Amino acid sequence: MPLTSTEKQIKSLLDESTTIAVVGMSPKSQRPSNYVANYLIAQGYTVIPVNPGHDEILGLTCYPELRAIPIAVDIVDIFRKSSEVGAIVGQAVGIGAKAVWMQQGIVSELAAKRAMDAGLYVVMDRCIKVEHSRLIS
Repeated sequence: MPLTSTEKQIKSLLDESTTIAVVGMSPKSQRPSNYVANYLIAQGYTVIPVNPGHDEILGLTCYPELRAIPIAVDIVDIFRKSSEVGAIVGQAVGIGAKAVWMQQGIVSELAAKRAMDAGLYVVMDRCIKVEHSRLIS
């Protein structure tokens, strides 16, 4: 599956997805992961916080890792250092996610290839909020 980089592919991914796991979500409102999650919730997505340091964020149950999430996840939105993306992609593949989305500034060619080889769509170095605002809203 190719790197999901065209506007048409990204729009389709955002249109067809309903559940987004936000890995590295912070409870601090000034952090990008928090306000991006708030935006996604306002757009009607089911957002699942993933952060081992918290039990709840934004009033939502927070999970320590992707494998602990009890429902299907469409997009794994990653707010972690590029060096940590490989392990997250491994879990995303394991839970049957449809896509991994590496936020702006996060790049891992090796992890992207691993995800694509497993059949996942990959968006890298782009903000999901910016892309949604531009293509959907």
